[in-house]
Amino acid sequence: MKKVMKLGVLMAMGLLALAMLGQSGDAVKNDEAKSDKPAATAQDTGAPSDYVIGADDTLRISVWKEPDLSEILPVRPDGKISMPLLNDIPAAGLTPLQLKDSITEKLKKFIADPRVTVVVTAMNSQRVFVSGEVLHSGPIALLPHMTVLQALSQAGFNQFANLKGIYLLRTENGKQEKIPFNYKEVIKGNRPEQNIMLKPGDTVVVP
Repeated sequence: MKKVMKLGVLMAMGLLALAMLGQSGDAVKNDEAKSDKPAATAQDTGAPSDYVIGADDTLRISVWKEPDLSEILPVRPDGKISMPLLNDIPAAGLTPLQLKDSITEKLKKFIADPRVTVVVTAMNSQRVFVSGEVLHSGPIALLPHMTVLQALSQAGFNQFANLKGIYLLRTENGKQEKIPFNYKEVIKGNRPEQNIMLKPGDTVVVP
């Protein structure tokens, strides 16, 4: 009777071990399947899909399964970036998707089925300026959909600021336009039309 019980226990332990081995094998397969998936190609940045790359921007170029080709690169003043194998590549004037396609096409000479991701990590080429009676005057990186109020929140006011007399200077087609901005009215919810989205090169003046 004791031998039968021992045999039963051994069989149960054997079945349990087989079950655990099967589960671990499934886990390994799942991990391998995950590792075979390429990195996400969507732009994981605040840059909109139609953002145009410019000089001084910083880009993260990733090539799936090619760590030597994956790096963070600055866009030089001449509008180009430098990559191993490809040397100088024009980047300024292109969207991240267009640059991705350009790099992919060039890499096909060296790599079979290259999978490239281009992410704008710093949008330094597009700036606005805040001047006058503010705590932090000078250029500010233009974030997507940034408004006059958001730019002023970064600059801050000093004690002499005329909050009712703020204005925006914008040059288009060679002509400069002066757009008023009454801070006290806007923060009350009045005159929301004055809190417009900024464009590269705009200057907000706080008298």
